[in-house]
Amino acid sequence: MVIEQVLPSFQKLENYCSQEAWKGWDPYDGLNSKIFQAMPLLKNWDLARLAWIQAFKLSPVNLRRLLLVPKEHNPKGIGLSLTGYCNLYRFQQNTGNESLVFLGDAIHTKIRYLADLLISLQSKGYSGACWGYNFDWQARRLFLFPKGTPTVVATTFCSAALMESYEITKENKYLETALLSAHFVLNDLKRTPTGTGFLFSYSPLEGNNTVYNASLMGSRLLSLCYSYDKKEEYLTTARGSIQACVDDQNEDGSWFYGKLPVQKLIDSFHTGYNLESIMTYQRLTGDHSFSSALDKGFDFYINNFFLENGAAKYYHNKTYPIDIHCPAQLFVTLSKLEKYEPYKDLADKVMKWAIQNMQDKKGYFYYQIRSGLSSKISYMRWSNAFMFYAMSYYLLNRFNLNE
Repeated sequence: MVIEQVLPSFQKLENYCSQEAWKGWDPYDGLNSKIFQAMPLLKNWDLARLAWIQAFKLSPVNLRRLLLVPKEHNPKGIGLSLTGYCNLYRFQQNTGNESLVFLGDAIHTKIRYLADLLISLQSKGYSGACWGYNFDWQARRLFLFPKGTPTVVATTFCSAALMESYEITKENKYLETALLSAHFVLNDLKRTPTGTGFLFSYSPLEGNNTVYNASLMGSRLLSLCYSYDKKEEYLTTARGSIQACVDDQNEDGSWFYGKLPVQKLIDSFHTGYNLESIMTYQRLTGDHSFSSALDKGFDFYINNFFLENGAAKYYHNKTYPIDIHCPAQLFVTLSKLEKYEPYKDLADKVMKWAIQNMQDKKGYFYYQIRSGLSSKISYMRWSNAFMFYAMSYYLLNRFNLNE
């Protein structure tokens, strides 16, 4: 698929998101329902919260308008969109072909707008800069993430976006805010000794300290900060988390989602997160100690999650559901690992399948294709912002191949 064929799809997505002002619903935002919040007996009961969230997430019919769930800004969604515009800015600068430029000077304006918005959406009361989600979230029966609880995943995407914004605008406040996120990782996240290293917790809350991709996100964020500050503590701490995750890598190169029995699953996009984080550490620190684990992990990823027709599987051992994150993460992973040239045909095939099967005529992308009733609801953070982010990497890298 040549780049000119992807641009119309990308333009439709950008137009849709801009018209929505980057506000929207989320698979996990059911507890934002004004109906649910008006029922104290339910909202204070963990099982009711969990069931309510799952009903919204799994239903192929969107219940949100009926049950009064407002469309809102999600910090991670804004961070993804901001990085997408930064990539689009570089794409615009690189093309030298006016027929491929459809936003002109507006890109620079959008970058500043979203970066300022992102700074305003920070979670308060924690060390440094950090971000969470705009809804309460019940994680099984173990704990409740109150709205705004910062997570290392959201914080990493948001801080990385602000760094990208700084590189384009040279606005110091973007970089200064992003670098403060290292204090959140170092001071607020818990560390669980594992193997010869440790795992960072997903958030400052107790009991969420077993997820590999979250811990590696902490390493990725410290590596990004190290590239500016050159603080040795960032380097050594990032290495400790990566060491623990590499210690727990499976023999075939895969990773389970986490250490708990219920987390013994192997999925596509979290594997991509792991690879991206290790590569970021390697590239920014010059430490190649984990290159064999990176190579083994990439081989498993590229050989186990993509079908001949271009569909991207969720799990390594079954096809459905096909979640929009699965095709999207491929373009990011290939970019970050500098693998576009040898896998350009796969990237084209997966992009074509995603556009043909998961993009609505209005421009937005569907949540999941399932073996039964699919969920074709428009979710801003999960589907549209992530695909906008991913497609921007596709455009940037595909053009650089001069084809």
